[in-house]
Amino acid sequence: MKDEEQAVRPRRADARRNETTLLEAAAAAFVAAGVEAPVRDIAARAGVGTATIYRHFPTRSDLIIAVYRHQVEACAEAGPALLTEAAGPYEALRRWIDLFVDFLVTKHGLAGALRADQTGFDTLHAYFLDRLVPVCTRLLDAAAASGEIRTELTAVELMRGVGNLCIGAENDPGYDARRLVSLLVTGLGRG
Repeated sequence: MKDEEQAVRPRRADARRNETTLLEAAAAAFVAAGVEAPVRDIAARAGVGTATIYRHFPTRSDLIIAVYRHQVEACAEAGPALLTEAAGPYEALRRWIDLFVDFLVTKHGLAGALRADQTGFDTLHAYFLDRLVPVCTRLLDAAAASGEIRTELTAVELMRGVGNLCIGAENDPGYDARRLVSLLVTGLGRG
């Protein structure tokens, strides 16, 4: 019974913050040095010992998957927040696409590391689509309803276009994916 109670009981706020700190440190280390970044570097970024990382994430694959899911959730949660705080729906869409680009540049390295486990990769990709397509759809619909953008593009088409523009950006410092994505999003506008 005690194990069931622990499984249902929500985690303490400090435990959630600590895990978030670990995941953000790992994501930053992955961007800087790839998914093979030493655990000691991730631990140093997070301000914890390596044992803490291994306690939360026993394998590198566990850590990579957790970073991927954390970034998907952050991007998914940003959409509704941007709709309420941005100057308008088109601005919310633009800002969300910027966050999506940040995620994609990191994601390409994560996805490459996970491809060895095709079933696990397919599961994560389905999770990515299930969480982010509805958010992008909501942002597109709001911007279209306001008359700020053309309506002939679907969320999947926009996300795929942005994704394709981001391919290779993590390996080529001379390639500015964000500038090209900005041109794509500007092209959606009615002005």
